[in-house]
Amino acid sequence: MTATRRAARYDVTRQDLARLLDGEPRYRVDQVWHGLHQRGLDPEAMTDLPKALRARLGEVLPPALALLAESETDDGDTVKSLWSLNGTQTGGRIETVLMRYRDRVTVCISSQAGCGMGCVFCATGQAGLSGQLTAGEIVEQVIRARRRAEPRRLGNVVFMGMGEPLANYAAVWAAIERLHDDVGISARRITVSTVGLVPGIRRLAGERLPVNLAVSLHAANDALRDRLVPVNRRYPLAELEAACREYAEATGRRLSFEWAMIAGVNDRPSDAAELAAVARPLSAHVNLIPLNPTPGYATRGTPAAGVRAFRDRLAALGVKATVRDNRGTDIDAACGQLAARAGATPPPLVSAGATRESS
Repeated sequence: MTATRRAARYDVTRQDLARLLDGEPRYRVDQVWHGLHQRGLDPEAMTDLPKALRARLGEVLPPALALLAESETDDGDTVKSLWSLNGTQTGGRIETVLMRYRDRVTVCISSQAGCGMGCVFCATGQAGLSGQLTAGEIVEQVIRARRRAEPRRLGNVVFMGMGEPLANYAAVWAAIERLHDDVGISARRITVSTVGLVPGIRRLAGERLPVNLAVSLHAANDALRDRLVPVNRRYPLAELEAACREYAEATGRRLSFEWAMIAGVNDRPSDAAELAAVARPLSAHVNLIPLNPTPGYATRGTPAAGVRAFRDRLAALGVKATVRDNRGTDIDAACGQLAARAGATPPPLVSAGATRESS
């Protein structure tokens, strides 16, 4: 990404906005703030403001994201959006995934452009890290998704898109506070995913908002996890388990473990026994995710029957597990597939001008 990125629209604080509106009636600050956050409007669409003020705000509060392309699948219920940062066509690229279910609407958002964690089976990790997102760029993904979801209500936000949220902690937490305090999304509806950055988990445990925590575990012995999730070499399982215990005790929230099912690698009876030994004492719920294909990892995912057998084995060992509905695989929108490449999906991408519990 370029070094001359403009301040994002949603990086403006209420105090910043008051300074921008100096000379206007005092109620304008609340009016514009409510329009941006509660109503999710662009300044030009705030018809309760004078036309000249709308035009000025449009200039001084530019959007952070420029839509480059969209892909749809599942009869339109899964929508992947490719964005360019800095509100231009040439900024760094990220992706978000909007998922409509029968009983809820969820958006999977990115916290970094790319990812530096290097998980071997993940397309984002294979591409490497190219930049950090600001809090405003994170918030704007949710605002845009909420608008895209209408007339249904967007209820859930999961930090399971591109990047490791706890490696961009300050911006991610600032975005969570803005989403909770100003956009009106309950902490119970916000989930932060991590590959296991122990200091970040402990820091998160001390925050005022008890969001949900999902740990991308994928292996329950250090030798295998070192290979699949390289950060384990820095924060091995014993340290990770201790941090997870602290988080669960501090927040009272149920912990969840994400487990990508990889054929012949982590889907054996011994793997289930090791996973149960970690999950059971923590009362953690396990989400089983059939591995999605990525260009840089040739190993296939566990067949559906094997995934179900693994789930049943966990149940017999006293661990609750769910097989995740893998939405968006055919448009590279499923877990581990986000790569922010136009044309990376098999179906044609819809141009920007034309009219999933996790990704």
